[in-house]
Amino acid sequence: MKRLIIFLSIASVFSGLVSCKAISSFLKDDDAVAKVGSHKLYRSQLAAYIPDGVSSEDSTRLSLQYINSWASDQVFMEMAQQQLSKNEKDVSKELEAYKASLLKYRYEQRYINERLDTTVTDEEIETYYNKHSDKFKLEVPIVKARFLSIMDDSPNLEIIKRKMGSVKVNDLVEADSLAFSSALKYSDYSDKWIDVITLAREFGTDYVTMLSKMSNSYIDIPDNHGNEDIAYISRMMRAGEIAPLEYCTDRIRDIIISTRKHALISTLERELLNNAREKENFVIY
Repeated sequence: MKRLIIFLSIASVFSGLVSCKAISSFLKDDDAVAKVGSHKLYRSQLAAYIPDGVSSEDSTRLSLQYINSWASDQVFMEMAQQQLSKNEKDVSKELEAYKASLLKYRYEQRYINERLDTTVTDEEIETYYNKHSDKFKLEVPIVKARFLSIMDDSPNLEIIKRKMGSVKVNDLVEADSLAFSSALKYSDYSDKWIDVITLAREFGTDYVTMLSKMSNSYIDIPDNHGNEDIAYISRMMRAGEIAPLEYCTDRIRDIIISTRKHALISTLERELLNNAREKENFVIY
C-alpha cells in the first residue's frame, strides 16, 4: 500500500510536468508508460487511445487523461482485492446474469431489425388518435405564433406589429419581409403547433411569466438592451384540452412502432418456447 501511495504521489507530479516530447516518446517506445503496483500500462495500449493526426498538445492531454483513468481503475482494484472478502469478490453469478441479459438483448435487436416494419400510414395514425384521444390531453398550452426580436427604435416596428396579426395574405407577406430584413431574430411558428415552453425560450423567460405579459394576442417584453421581443399568437390551446392530431403525429408514430417491437419480442418468446417444447428441450416435471 505504501508503494502505491508513493507511486501516485510521483504520478501526480509527473502529470503536471510531463512534456509533449515525453508523451511522444511513450508512443514510440515499447516500454511501459505507467505502473500501479504490479500492473503496467504499455505503449501500445496508450497509442490505441490517441487518434491519428492530433496535435502534440492534444496528444499530451489525451495521454494524461488515459493514464490517470487507468491508474484510478488499478488503485480501486488493488484496494478491492485487499479489503473485500472472498465471497464479496466472487462476481461469477452477476457476470453470468449480465452476459445472459446482454446476449438476449442483442438477439432481440437482431430479430427486431430483420422484421420490424417502420412504415406508419396516416390512416393508422388517425385511427390510433381517435381511439386514444384521451391520452393526448395537453400538459401545457400550445400555440401557433410569430416571434421577433427587434430594436425598439426601428422604423418598421409598428408596421410589423400591426401587419403580423392581420388575416390578409398581403399583410402577412409584408410583415414577413420586413421582419426578415429588419429584425435581429425572426421565428415563424405560424404553420405548426409548439408548446409555450419553446416560445418562452425565445424570450429567455419561463412560460408563466411570458403568458402573463400577453394582451390581445400579443406578447411584448423589452430585453433591457434597447430591443423589443415580440410574439403574435395566432392560435392557442389551453392545458387540459385534447391536442390536435397534427401535434401528436410524431408521438403516435413512435407509439405504434414501439408497440410493434413489443409484439415481435412476445412472438419471439412464444416461438422459442414452443420450439423447445416440440424438441423436448423444455420439460416441466
